[in-house]
Amino acid sequence: MEATLTIKSTPKDVFLHLFNIVTFYLSVIGFITLYIQYVNAAFPDALNYYFYGIADAVRVASSILFISVPAYLLSAWLLAKDLKVMPEKRELKLRKWLLYFTLFVSAITIVIDLITFIYNFLSGELTVQFFLKILVVLLIAAAVFGYYIWDLKRVDFNSTTPKKLAITLGSITLLSIVMSVFLIGTPATQRNRRFDEQRVGDLQNLQGQITNYWTQKAVLPENLSKLNDNISGFISPLDPETKAAYEYHVIATTSFELCATFKTVGPITGNVARPMMYASNDPYSQSWEHKGERTCFSRTIDPQLYKPQPSVK
Repeated sequence: MEATLTIKSTPKDVFLHLFNIVTFYLSVIGFITLYIQYVNAAFPDALNYYFYGIADAVRVASSILFISVPAYLLSAWLLAKDLKVMPEKRELKLRKWLLYFTLFVSAITIVIDLITFIYNFLSGELTVQFFLKILVVLLIAAAVFGYYIWDLKRVDFNSTTPKKLAITLGSITLLSIVMSVFLIGTPATQRNRRFDEQRVGDLQNLQGQITNYWTQKAVLPENLSKLNDNISGFISPLDPETKAAYEYHVIATTSFELCATFKTVGPITGNVARPMMYASNDPYSQSWEHKGERTCFSRTIDPQLYKPQPSVK
């Protein structure tokens, strides 16, 4: 017993234990973030839904899991291997402090989670989306708490349980990342969506400049080069991928259309494409729904709303 009490941590012990616990925390954060975003996508809030925000969070969480979970499993394997050689290292103060601190965080998370659930239930604000988010946090926190309680009490170091848990965790991680690909699309799809988002932004900008041109000169520009202004610094944008000029056609005295070739369907505000402004602060924005093909947006200027300047004859 005396040898157990006087055993000291080596630099290797400090590194492995700290690396293990940090990657573990990152993995937990990744799982909670990812599954909360899955809930947001499955049960969209009509008042607060933005697909691209969810997609960004899913990418971040998936990236965390892709790196942190294998790193955690590797460090856990190295620690288990070390403990088999020297079982007395289970009594290291560093190890005990980290384990009990993790138990403390897990217990506090469970308590706060349950308090939040009861409060919202009594307030009558319990929705399916809220309930599932609470359930995600509760299940993960409970799993962490249960695992570390078991780890502190176990005495059989030849048990195959840790190996089975590692396989289960790896399988869940892989499945979660695959699910994220189905939700947000492949990296190529994401790149195309970002190009399309830039295209819509460019068309909105052009629409605003054309409207401003009309109010200044009471006539639509003949082509997009007429909008270039070396004083304001505006230059008609080009397609971000092909670098080709956007199509612009004058239809009538106050009507015109802007065209671009898109790669994806959008804008996305739920499981399907539905009308939504890309830039809610754009005073000229209208519906910018498009398919993955050449799409034209027809616009008509209302002279009563956009009156030419008094100096224009």
